[in-house]
Amino acid sequence: MDDLYREIILDHYRNPRNKGELENPTHTFQDDNPLCGDRIRIDLKVNGDGAIDQVRFNGEGCAISQASASMLTEMISGKTLEEAKALSKQDILDALGIQLGPVRIKCALLPLKVLKGAIYGLPATFDEEG
Repeated sequence: MDDLYREIILDHYRNPRNKGELENPTHTFQDDNPLCGDRIRIDLKVNGDGAIDQVRFNGEGCAISQASASMLTEMISGKTLEEAKALSKQDILDALGIQLGPVRIKCALLPLKVLKGAIYGLPATFDEEG
């Protein structure tokens, strides 16, 4: 089963969904992981009903961070900000579907941290519960 998830991760890394930047986003945030050099920016366009009409990510880094960002954009497209706020560390790890060590977990969770920074206007922090 791990091989299937690895293929999905590689597909998102090689063919990222929603990669790019939005003109005049309503929400945007960028952060990096100084330990490994991963960098992610997420732009959102949220409509008057609080739904995410458009989402894009940009950045560079390892396959895990880039695939996680691509997967995250698919997860939140069309969702409300409240639904996006409710996403947890476990949601991201479940989507990736493979066991990750402590360093790779930081790579995988960087896009979620950036999304929450865009929504709340400041960097999010994670505890063990997510």
